[in-house]
Amino acid sequence: MKYVYTLLISLVCLTSFSQGTNDLTAEDRAYLFHIVKKSPILDNSIGRYFEYSGPLVRLMNKELNYDSIESYIINNPTSLFIRKGEIEKSPKGIIAEAANKMALWELNKMLLASRQSENDLERYKTHYNQFEAILKSKLPSSAMKTENGNTEIQKKIYAVLNPSLSFDDKAAMLATFHFLSVEDQLVTIEAMNYAVNTYVERRAYDIFLQLGGTADVFRNILIAAGDGSETSGLLNEREKDENGRWNKGLPKAIGLFPYEAKIIDPSKRNKTALEPVRMPTIDFETVGENRLTQLHFDVWGYNSKKQTTVVIERNGKSYHLFGSNDTRFLSPDSTYSDGKTFQTVINELEKDKIAKLWDKIYGKKGYDYEIETAKRKKDETEKKINEDEHKYSDMTQGTISTSSKVPASVKRAKKKALKKSTGGEFKAQPKTDSDKKSRKKEQTGIIYLYGEYERYKKIIADLEIEKKAAIDLMAIYQRRLDNYKSAMGYHWVDYTEKDGLYTFSDSSTFDLYTQEFTFMADTLKTPFEVRLIAIPDGPLSDNADEVMLHVNLADSKPGFDARVQLNLVDQFESNKWNLNNELFHPSDSVSVRQFFEALLDKKMPFEVISRGQGVGKWNGTNVVRATDRTEWNAYQGGTDEERLRAKMDSSNLRLRSTQVNIFLNRGILLEINTFTDPVKTNLKAPNQSIQTELNKYHLSGNDYLSALRTAAVIQKLKTELNVLAGTYLSREEAKIVIDRLNKQLDNAKVSCGPTSFRWQELLNMK
Repeated sequence: MKYVYTLLISLVCLTSFSQGTNDLTAEDRAYLFHIVKKSPILDNSIGRYFEYSGPLVRLMNKELNYDSIESYIINNPTSLFIRKGEIEKSPKGIIAEAANKMALWELNKMLLASRQSENDLERYKTHYNQFEAILKSKLPSSAMKTENGNTEIQKKIYAVLNPSLSFDDKAAMLATFHFLSVEDQLVTIEAMNYAVNTYVERRAYDIFLQLGGTADVFRNILIAAGDGSETSGLLNEREKDENGRWNKGLPKAIGLFPYEAKIIDPSKRNKTALEPVRMPTIDFETVGENRLTQLHFDVWGYNSKKQTTVVIERNGKSYHLFGSNDTRFLSPDSTYSDGKTFQTVINELEKDKIAKLWDKIYGKKGYDYEIETAKRKKDETEKKINEDEHKYSDMTQGTISTSSKVPASVKRAKKKALKKSTGGEFKAQPKTDSDKKSRKKEQTGIIYLYGEYERYKKIIADLEIEKKAAIDLMAIYQRRLDNYKSAMGYHWVDYTEKDGLYTFSDSSTFDLYTQEFTFMADTLKTPFEVRLIAIPDGPLSDNADEVMLHVNLADSKPGFDARVQLNLVDQFESNKWNLNNELFHPSDSVSVRQFFEALLDKKMPFEVISRGQGVGKWNGTNVVRATDRTEWNAYQGGTDEERLRAKMDSSNLRLRSTQVNIFLNRGILLEINTFTDPVKTNLKAPNQSIQTELNKYHLSGNDYLSALRTAAVIQKLKTELNVLAGTYLSREEAKIVIDRLNKQLDNAKVSCGPTSFRWQELLNMK
């Protein structure tokens, strides 16, 4: 069985769920600040957008006392300002991780309150009723009871919801409920799993939106793997960053991570009939529609001596992520971690256990050799028996002869007898030659050979039984090996790495610092799987330590994470490239400051890419360069009014755009793209060398016009950013930023089809 949560949350289906939660409470905001600041991965990505203006309360060791700060924020809500507009530009998985932690914290407190009193539960009543409704919809009828016309959950069931219970504890508790059959016990566990995942997914999405996140597709799944006992994996719920810095003090919620369960023979599991699956699988599909599919991984409980292993498989190709013994971070590089690995288990099973069995069966001195040797000796013995029996038969059927001469022994006997008596008479018989002694010896030999023959038959029979048992055992081992290898996948995708960014051969990527795996934008939706592997204690052991994983899937527009995003739609007059409106506004101040901070870091590479893309096409997500370069003579319509309406229709309006994006990720990338609609322009370049170049590559007037507009944007960017640098920075810092910016912009060229021009040349500037 696989986890299949087919709920693709949309704003419509969440409306009823989110009523009354349009804004986070002061307590919610305070706890979000706490978890972001105490989690290195969250603090590095979005910490600066949680602006706290209250007192910095410190512990005796000079570290910040976030518990006290949290209390201060609750009592003084205005002391915390959350910049949702900036968080929106952050990695989707980072926002989802913060939202998931918040949702788990809330569910944990809610379930704790439900076990205490109605007064404690009152503040969570609305959300608790929603959780309970989800649970009721999936529980078996035997877990329900009817009182006063109302169908309610059996009270004993609530005890199993305790997040502090291990899977073994829950299975043992369910086994004591006489009203649940074994099948109902499984359905009850599955209902609880569904309720937890569905509630957390919906609540996390609600918080995700309130933090500024945007996603049309949002899946949030908690999953656990292991043998279900409370082993060290449960005790190692923690957070460290890539440098091993600890995150301490936040409530644990690992008991809420569901195990996929199955029914087994109770005698094999201490009289409980339920057992967790060691390698659970989650089914997903890419989002398609020319959008990025982003998977975020957040490891919770794990064993530092066993390498956490996650496998993503799509179209038969596998992408592997391995844990570290020092941090909870995953990486495609298996050497990133020490400790026991799943590949070690596979190698031990294949090259030790199975190899030894194979050698014992088919090897030089194996069962086949011993059986063949025994058969040969049996055949030789049978042949010897036949020969000796023939010989014995000849002996028993031969002629018995009597000699006419008296043997010397008889003569001596006669002589001795005559001496003892006188007048006596001695009678002697002639000697008869029957070879009785030889026949007896031959008979004894035959009997011995029959014994050997039977012994060899028994040896062969015993060896055949042992061989069959060994073959059956090897088949069991082989099935386990096949299962292990299948879990890891047979076709591993190659990758390269630079500064923590892993790029696979199919252009999929994994970012070590954000724990984001990204499938590139595509038009099609394709299924794929995510497997979480609990590493067993040994190749034949069913004992495996616990590992808990939060997986989030969200869709994103390409370029969503640009720190500066300017989308200029229809900002130019027809056939013109003068830009009169301001590019930057006060709302862009935080992003622009971050851009300047990056420019001050001389180690950060800086690149400018500018393009005049010509006629654009809407791909469902963004405007891109049209592959069909056909242009129209005019807008559709028979009258001027109809043509104007067609011009301003969104299908044409959105094509007349300029996109300015500044990415700050392992470097600085300033990217400018300008597009036009497909209506022809008769614009010609006054510079003959430019027009000659345009003609050479069969570039249209729209290609030239878009290049001119990109050049105008570069000029405008340079002017405004120079002014803003002087406004936001000190004189010394402003000079560094302006010099670096101007140098890069002055050397920029505008690409136009297969050629490019200096932007100053396009604007006829010397």
